[in-house]
Order: sequence, then structure tokens, then C-alpha cells
Amino acid sequence: MDLKDELTNAAWRKSSYSGSSGGDCIEVAPLSQGRVGLRDTEALDLPPLVVSPAAWRAFVEGAKAGEFDF
Repeated sequence: MDLKDELTNAAWRKSSYSGSSGGDCIEVAPLSQGRVGLRDTEALDLPPLVVSPAAWRAFVEGAKAGEFDF
């Protein structure tokens, strides 16, 4: 399966922190080879961003450590 097909058939999920009102939400999907797809729910016509396992781990660790808190 090529990446385009994989993204089309991916199991996209939204964070529980996004709430039920919709709005500005990012969805993530696990992909082959440990990669992660990211997409904006308000711009589904744009291609998703695909990041490496290392980039995803660094992001999650940074978020847990509060690096992105305002």
C-alpha cells in the first residue's frame, strides 16, 4: 500500500482535549514504520503531515514536559 492509500484508510483520532464543540482540532493516525500522520480537521483538503517516529516521540515528550505551554 502506498502512503496516499495508507493516509486515506488511516484510523484518524482526535484528542479528548479537543472537546465536543469541534473547532480547531488536530487529528493523528498511526502509520506503517512507526510514522504518524497529522491533519487539521478544518483543512481536510490539505495533505496530512507525516512525521518520523523520532519526531513524534520528541513532540510528545516536549508536550508532557510543558515545552509548548503558554
